[in-house]
This record gives sequence, structure tokens and C-alpha cells, in this order.
Amino acid sequence: MLTRELTTRLAVVAAAIAVGGGAYGVVSTTSSSGSGTASAAPASAGQRVTGSAPGGGLPSSGGGSNARSGPAAGGASGTVGGVSTSSFALTTSAGQKVTVNKAPSTRYLKGTSSTSASAITKGKQVLVLGTTNGTTITAKEVIVQTTGGSAPASAATVITFKRGAPTTAKKVGKIPANYSQGSGTIVSGTTANKATEAALTAYPGGVVDRVVKLSNGEYEVHNIGVNWPHHIFVSKDFKVVGAE
Repeated sequence: MLTRELTTRLAVVAAAIAVGGGAYGVVSTTSSSGSGTASAAPASAGQRVTGSAPGGGLPSSGGGSNARSGPAAGGASGTVGGVSTSSFALTTSAGQKVTVNKAPSTRYLKGTSSTSASAITKGKQVLVLGTTNGTTITAKEVIVQTTGGSAPASAATVITFKRGAPTTAKKVGKIPANYSQGSGTIVSGTTANKATEAALTAYPGGVVDRVVKLSNGEYEVHNIGVNWPHHIFVSKDFKVVGAE
């Protein structure tokens, strides 16, 4: 009887250790596919980035070295779809669907002139700057695009997101020599807005979900919703210098 009771207790302890080890394994697992990105606890402005997710997909559960930032300054550009009093739908040039939430403090511009929320109607081309959480943006500024003409030549190189498709290894322009995914400090405010606008002008189609200041003073703009580019590099004077 004593032997049986001791065996039972040992089995319970072993099971607990196995569960604990399994949980740790989930936390530390990293993904090598392009089918999605991992999520982590929200990061505030100025927080260190602990990782950068591969694949440029939409948020999913996970963590470890692939942990991505939580809601952070970013944005998207595209065509307005359905509009309600509290939000509107946006489709980027690469076909990514975005939900834009309005707020009492949201500013509306037509070019550089102030306008009202009534200017946001179906079919309008807009740039949205605000707080990005996956493919939902709480808008701080909505800018109605007033200029026509074709998109920049580099826009043609954006690769539309396809779940499960591998990430391209393509690099263009100047990539900071000491850059590594996950390095830098998340920024917000005017700095993040300028970097986001520069990145989306050169490479429209994705959704910017964070802007990171690198050790050399330049910026890495993290782009999701497309298979390429995921990292757009912007100089100190807010000009796009490279992408990967």
C-alpha cells in the first residue's frame, strides 16, 4: 500500500513538471513560416522592442523571440469603404482590409487644410495615422489625399500578403550596418507620424504597426499585411533609404 501511494505521488509530480515544461516550450517557440506574427503584451512609447515577427502577417498567439509590440503608433493608406459614425473601413492598395476607429480627438485634413469627418466618404483616398493594433487603427489624423498621379515606382515592388507564403529575402537601398530585428526603441507622436507617412508613400499597401528608433538615429518602420517589405528604413530627415 505504501509503495502504491508513493508511486502515485511521484506520477503527479512528474505530470506537473511536464506541464510546466510544455508551457515554457510554448512561450519560447519561434515560427519560421510567413503565415503570421506573434503577439505580446502591449508596449508603450519608449519601450524596448524584444523581437520582430517574420512573415508580415496578422497577429496570432505566441511569444519568445518573435514577440511583437502591442498597440503602437502607425497607420495605413488606401480607399475608404463603408462609413459609420464611429468607424470606417479602409482597403490598402495591396488589398489589406483595415478598420479605422474614430475618436472625439481625431483630426481631419484635406491636404494641409482642416476639414470635418463628413469629408470621409466611400471611395476617398486617405492616409490614416494613429494607434495600430493588428489591422485596427484608432485614428489621430485622417488625411484626404488631394493629389493625383501614379504611385511611386517602388510601390510596384510591394508583395501582397498570402498566408503561408515564404518571406522574400530581397533587400533594397541602404540597410543600417548593425541592424538586427528587434533592436531599437518604439517612438510615438510627430516623429512616428512622419516616419510612417514617408514609409507608406514609398511602399503603400501594408499596415504600419510600430516605428522604432535605431541606435544610429534612423528609423525602422515595421510593416504588416504584405509579404514584402516588412522593414522600411527611414533617415533622420524622414526619407526612405532602404527596405527588406
